[in-house]
Amino acid sequence: MNLKKLPKIELHCHLDGSVRPETIIEISKLECVNLPSYEINTIKSMMIAPMECLSLDEYLKGFEIPIAIMQSKESLKRVTYELMEDSAKENIKYIEIRFAPLLHINKGLSIEEIIGSVLDGIKEGENKYDIKGNLILSFLRHMPIETVYDVIEVGKKYLGKGVVAIDLCASEQKGFCSKFIKPFLLGKEYGYRVTIHAGETGIGENVLDAVTILGAERIGHGIYIKDCKDAYDIVKDKNIVLEMCPTSNVQTKAVDSFEKHPVLDFYRDGINITINTDNRTVSNTTLTNEYDILKDKFEIDIEIYKKIYLTAVNAAFTDLGTKRKLEKDLEKYFIK
Repeated sequence: MNLKKLPKIELHCHLDGSVRPETIIEISKLECVNLPSYEINTIKSMMIAPMECLSLDEYLKGFEIPIAIMQSKESLKRVTYELMEDSAKENIKYIEIRFAPLLHINKGLSIEEIIGSVLDGIKEGENKYDIKGNLILSFLRHMPIETVYDVIEVGKKYLGKGVVAIDLCASEQKGFCSKFIKPFLLGKEYGYRVTIHAGETGIGENVLDAVTILGAERIGHGIYIKDCKDAYDIVKDKNIVLEMCPTSNVQTKAVDSFEKHPVLDFYRDGINITINTDNRTVSNTTLTNEYDILKDKFEIDIEIYKKIYLTAVNAAFTDLGTKRKLEKDLEKYFIK
């Protein structure tokens, strides 16, 4: 099973967590952004989270430098294109990139300019490579609620033009969903799909809330449904898809080790799982590497791979034509 050559699908990938370190240095010099260092290994050490992170909050420190340089239309387009390029080169055929537009207003860009620039980068990648991309608009859970409305209102212009969904991310506290009921209800009325980071840091009840209160169709991570029967049951019964990210989950201490990751237990019990990188740079990984881990630790075979791939096809926030192409990409690989 040549994992690198297999067609792949990525549903959970953060733009600011996937910036090339070399690009950080180049953009900082072009746009006069001060960095703590301009030495590549130092920048890498500041961006790549250690496997022994103490918590999710420590893991999130790796985003500070990328966000500092992602404050112009040119930089946003470039890092997006490069993510598309990196993904295509390991045969990812479809990717949903997520980012928080409000993190990129520090130098005066409008929300419309920010979203438009990222979509331009996606389009450039699509034009050059055999990959399709869509965009998920994320909100940090600690940001003022009125700013969520600002992004939802601007982003609706791009629904059907690359923007497909809304998301909540960053530090996770119990009961966070109740704060976002009204804006997410409005978003669903406009046509946004919904995926929510929940159950990543020990609070399985948040997954239950994300599904029942916010209407989440997919859950980012969802590890801790294992400790909350009601959350586990609703994910299984409603066919909610889990966007699982093994390396990230070990780094953030959602699980203690790869061997203790519940991903295959979930799969065997009929829960819909997908495999993702979360952050290519911060987790120092690729989608091929994530599947390598599953192959090494859990001995997944090609039949399991096919089922996970097709689960991702069905869960993708994209049109039917793209889904059919993704199915054919898998078929063509095995016809060769």
